[in-house]
Amino acid sequence: MAQSDFGKAGDELPPSDDELVHRTARSPNFNERALPISMAVIHYTEMQDQGFALERLCDPEAKVSAHYLIGEGGEVVQLVAEDKRAWHAGQSYWRGHRDVNSASIGIELDHPGHAYGYRDFHEAQIDALIPLLARIVKQYDIPRANVVGHSDVAPQRKIDPGELFPWERLAEYDLCLPRPEKLELGDPFSNDGAFYLALERYGYDITDGHKAVEAFQRRWRPEKIDGEIDGQVRAILFQLLLDRDRGVTR
Repeated sequence: MAQSDFGKAGDELPPSDDELVHRTARSPNFNERALPISMAVIHYTEMQDQGFALERLCDPEAKVSAHYLIGEGGEVVQLVAEDKRAWHAGQSYWRGHRDVNSASIGIELDHPGHAYGYRDFHEAQIDALIPLLARIVKQYDIPRANVVGHSDVAPQRKIDPGELFPWERLAEYDLCLPRPEKLELGDPFSNDGAFYLALERYGYDITDGHKAVEAFQRRWRPEKIDGEIDGQVRAILFQLLLDRDRGVTR
């Protein structure tokens, strides 16, 4: 097997029999699920050293994990079995679920993140993510609206995978919702309170309104993230809700 994306720590892992997974690690950081799987959550590791992410996700003292870790060269490592509850989302919320870990598959992308020089994700990494995510979405019948970023489910704490994550690539394969192209109403909400209620209805935790708006912008209008409610943001949210209520999106 070729040298691991994760250096010596990865080289020591056994190969996987799964055609979409290269190596298998055994993180001790998991427990039993309390909910059926209905979500997939995308993260970045935000670590400088390529091997440290793998070591940390398998460290019992860290008490964090994910089901999968994908290296920048496209190497996929499985850390936790899908039927178990990995500890990747922390305190989080999405569409009524406060135990996102129980309801989701967590996928970490090895990436320096905003702390160590935020940049585009490597093509090989996204090329490895797409078939893995496609299988997960199909197997568990996950709605496209429930393929989300860590910032979507924890807007007060997290900003990953960030504004450069290529959601449009995933949308090309029907693995997530695309950004609405046609906005039927320019400014449909009469005031900010109505917007926040609609944002909550869509799925976000609005405890910190400014952070919730930032998270929404990071996902749906990444070219400008300022936490301010403007006409474009209002129109995008309204279109997402309108399409959902019409049954156009799932």
